[in-house]
Amino acid sequence: MDLMRLATAGSVDDGKSTLIGRLLYETGSVFDDQLDATRVASQRMGSDEINLALLTDGLRAEREQGITIDVAFRYFTTERRAFIIADTPGHVQYTRNMVTGASTADLAVVLVDARSGLTEQSRRHAFLCSLLGVRHLVVAVNKMDLVGYDAGVFRRICESFRDFSGRLEISDITLIPMSALRGDNVVRSSDAMPWYPGPPLLHHLENVHLASDQNLVDVRLPVQCVIRPRADDHHHDYRGYAGQLAGGVLRVGDEVTVLPGGLTTRVAGIDSPAGPVDEAFAPMSVTVRLVDDIDVSRGDMIARTGNQPTVTQDLDALVCHMDRTPIGPGTRLLLKHANNLVPAIVDDIRYQIDVNTLHRRTADKLGFNEIGRMRIRTTRAVMCDSYRRNRTTGNFVLIDPRTKRTVSAGIVEDR
Repeated sequence: MDLMRLATAGSVDDGKSTLIGRLLYETGSVFDDQLDATRVASQRMGSDEINLALLTDGLRAEREQGITIDVAFRYFTTERRAFIIADTPGHVQYTRNMVTGASTADLAVVLVDARSGLTEQSRRHAFLCSLLGVRHLVVAVNKMDLVGYDAGVFRRICESFRDFSGRLEISDITLIPMSALRGDNVVRSSDAMPWYPGPPLLHHLENVHLASDQNLVDVRLPVQCVIRPRADDHHHDYRGYAGQLAGGVLRVGDEVTVLPGGLTTRVAGIDSPAGPVDEAFAPMSVTVRLVDDIDVSRGDMIARTGNQPTVTQDLDALVCHMDRTPIGPGTRLLLKHANNLVPAIVDDIRYQIDVNTLHRRTADKLGFNEIGRMRIRTTRAVMCDSYRRNRTTGNFVLIDPRTKRTVSAGIVEDR
């Protein structure tokens, strides 16, 4: 059984938590005691029916305000697939939490209220999903029950989104009309919308093809730590380099290069938690033994000799800024990339992107929730790929060196 990571996104009160609660409830993924507690909490809040949103809104502030603040992860399985859902917040001030939830998603569900249509936040989240390399997008036109299940409303929203999505780099986009509150087109097809010929949401999620999304071409092993147990005579000379494969297929005997030093050697052995293996592929966590004793340490990267990432101190990147304090040329930060943490400075801001039109405009700084393309200079070389080529080696975060707060998230662009 394969695993899908999905994230919900969209504007405030579009029904993200209710949709996830409906999926959990309809697939039998809620324990009886949790369901009883949710029913009691719903009655306490004055609702005769169970409020499914309370299954994901766990913080007291979330329940009091009826909003999502933090990213909530929930899990459920069907006969075809296992799912990890990230319920992300819709408020502008919690965009950093939405970016966190969507950064590892295979698919994103952007909810749109049928009454209000596309909002600025709906467009922002769809653009962020494109920016984060999410390959599959579902636009769930929710609350169709509040517009009388009008097919015309759904078609107008579809046309509006298609006009906007032409500028997004997402090839697989599906639009589904639904009512998460009533359960229409969530797990089962709705009799109230016979004009919609497509499958319900869960059927679509179960059948999205994910195997081709994984990069199995470019071997990338960011070294997390050096394994030297010296426990007994058997392991006294053992030296391995542990990490999670970020791409490609690595085999015993392959010629590899250790970056940034550039020394070449061969793979002597690959050890997994289950024991030695002849080959490993992303995203397996393994320990690699090399034929030659060369200097390898945390932050280095092992790659196939004929297929290496870019080794550079100058990054051209798209950055989403998530802090109240703006950044601009001369701002000093810490750049966290793979297993590297290096001092960096913003060298130049090339342009800012209007999330409503996706047009570029000149800017000398990036403010709260603004997105722009910039050039960043690091004090040490980092080994990276463009984000479109490898999501793991193509992303980074920027940290304020004084407060240690994560202030920005970025992706490496092709030059």
